[in-house]
This record gives sequence, structure tokens and C-alpha cells, in this order.
Amino acid sequence: MSSNSGHQQFRYTQTPSKVLHLRNLPWECTEEELIELGKPFGKVVNTKCNVGANRNQAFIELAELNQAIAMISYYASSSEPAQVRGKSVYLQYSNRQEIVNNKTTADVVGNVLLVTIEGDDARSVSIDVLHLVFSAFGFVHKITTFEKTAGFQALVQFSDTGTAFAAKDALDGRSIPSYLIPELGPCTLRITYSAHTDLSVKFQSHRSRDYTNHLLPVAPSAIDASGQFNPGFDGKKLDPESNVLLASIENMQYAVTLDVLHTLFSSFGPVLKIAMFDKNGGLQALIQYPDAQTAIASKQALDGHCIYDGGYCKLHISFSRHTDLTIKINNDRNRDYTMPTTLPNPQQLGQQSSYAVGGPGAQAYYGGQYAMPQSMPMQMHNYHYAPPTSTAVGPVVMTSHSQNGPPHSSSTVPYHHTQ
Repeated sequence: MSSNSGHQQFRYTQTPSKVLHLRNLPWECTEEELIELGKPFGKVVNTKCNVGANRNQAFIELAELNQAIAMISYYASSSEPAQVRGKSVYLQYSNRQEIVNNKTTADVVGNVLLVTIEGDDARSVSIDVLHLVFSAFGFVHKITTFEKTAGFQALVQFSDTGTAFAAKDALDGRSIPSYLIPELGPCTLRITYSAHTDLSVKFQSHRSRDYTNHLLPVAPSAIDASGQFNPGFDGKKLDPESNVLLASIENMQYAVTLDVLHTLFSSFGPVLKIAMFDKNGGLQALIQYPDAQTAIASKQALDGHCIYDGGYCKLHISFSRHTDLTIKINNDRNRDYTMPTTLPNPQQLGQQSSYAVGGPGAQAYYGGQYAMPQSMPMQMHNYHYAPPTSTAVGPVVMTSHSQNGPPHSSSTVPYHHTQ
């Protein structure tokens, strides 16, 4: 580096300080960008952003004096200047020894949240899952996701600071519900406020989404092999439809057997196969229909509803990537209904055993026969982060078995919200 360049970037006559003065920063430089710049040299304990008439200056305070000296010395001897967003930044020691009474960006309430997702599978959390989580508090305008040294992060923009505050207050430190990410491990949300007020989204993609502009072009990289990436009107990517449903069951106060699921899901059409398994500490099941249309109707009617009164055994349903399940043997966890001659193994079902399943009023399960309650009301419960609302949908005809007679049909009471 030439002496002229060195003179432009540094002042060697100043007394070293833990506080560094940065100039020629890009417009609306954020605290996150300043922390990233100082992180290789030590811990940035405080910042002051957007200083000066042109808002292109800032101060950063490092934890130790030798860390600040190391940062100044490094860029003084380097042929590459310090840069933020590709723009050269000029550094010098500040006259102050600490940043006093400064409120960091993370403390200032804003309408944009910076979300860090922690967990082994954090990078697999989709933008649609984030939209579903945060839209429980109000309309989400935009979301962008990216990877930093801190991990997988997202910026979530709301209409106003009040909505952002409510979302941060409820979600900070919480885990994403397992039924939203049934194939992933636990993922925890760490949330602070961002200095941004309006995110710039140029394309709809799997990494960024503008829910206010459904006419925004779709990024070519987001179009799958079928040539389709179909964000809905609100910008949310639609799940690929399938003839196989993945059902996760929450709040299991009562046992849910294979026969319960068969009776429930066969109300919408013939169920070909069911496979039950335990994952992420809960019960899940794959239900195969002969076609996607039947699966769609079943999902629309049952998703979010409870099998029993009182909010017990709540169903969360999504489309599976499977199209044909492999059932090697019929037992109390797997059943191929297209092979009626293959009977369940009596030892696996517990030929002499009986145990009660279901909620109050449910009858007992004896071996291979299950008697459904005559009336099995299902109640729609709100997404558990959101405040309750009141909505009612029509009744579903359920097939129920009497203890001593053939199957018959009965209508359940309409789905409804509990208050």
C-alpha cells in the first residue's frame, strides 16, 4: 500500500483506543455489518451506526485495546483495504475511549426482525415454514434468508413495529413446532431487531419472498424439474400435491391406533396403506390414497383438527414425497388394505390383550377390532402462537363401527374453534 493510501486510511499520531472511527461506509450500514467487520480481531461490544450528515460513518468498540490495535495494524499493512459491501472503508482510532449511552440496533424496536435459526438442521428450514410461523402475528411483507458466520439467518419484515414486537416477544428462544418440520431436528429461534426498515427483494425464490408483490418475477434457480414454482397469491410456495399424506399427531392424551386412523381417513375415500412410526418424540403416519384428489380433500378437511374433544390428538397434515408405500407385513403399525388375505399377526396385535383408546366415551380395542365412538367430534384449534378466532366449517361424515354390528355412517358435529 502506498504512503498516500496509508495516510488516507489511517492516522498514526492518534492515541490507541478500543473505539474505532469508520468512514466512507455504504448507506444505511447495519450493526450486523460492523460486527462482521470487527469479528476477526475480537469481540465487538458496542456500535454506533449511521453517524454524520451523510450517515456514512460509524463507531465500533472492541472488548480489548490490543484487539483494536490489531485491527488498525492489519489494515495499515494490508494491500486490501477494509470493505463493507465492496466499498473501501477508512479506519482510525477514535478520541473517545468507550461508546457511552449508546443503544445498539438490537435494542431499538423496528418493523424488521433478524432471526437466527439454531440447530443441526437449521439450514433446511424453508422460507415457507418461517412465513407460517411469523404470519401468526400479522401480515408478513417480506422475508430474506442468508448464511453468516453466526449461522443460518433470516430478515422478516412486518407492517409496523407493534406487530414485530409481538412476534419477537412470543417467539424469541422458542423452537419451531415439530409438526412444521417433521423431517428435521429441533430448531430454535433467536430474534433481535434489525436496522433495516424495508427489505429489497428482486425475485421470488426459495431464499427471498415479497408477499406484497405477486407479480414479481420468479428466479430461474427456484424453478424445479417440472418447470413449476408456483407461489400463491400471497407469495407462499404451494406444497407439491401427492396421493400420500404425512400426518403428525400433537397432544396425544389418548392412544391413536392404526384402526382409528383408517376409520378417520377412509371417510374421504379408500385408504390403500398406512404406516405409523415415532419421530421427534411424537407419533406420525403415512396414509396412501389411490389418487391425489382424494388426499387433497382429506388434507383440507382434517388439517389442524383434533380427533377427540378437548383439543386432544391434533392433526397436522402435509403432502409426502412418497407415492407408493412399501408394507412388508401387516401388524398394528403398518397395514396394506389392498391385500385383504394378508391378516395381521395375532402375536403382534396381542390376541388376548385389550386396552382402551380414545377420549372419554371411547370403547375398547380388542385385538384386531376397534369400536369407534358413535360421535367423534373434531375441534379446530388455532395455531398455538396466534390469538383465538372463531370459524366453523361443515360436518364430516365419519365411518364408525359398532361393537357388535356392521359399520355404519354417522355425521360428526361441525368443526369449530374453542374459545
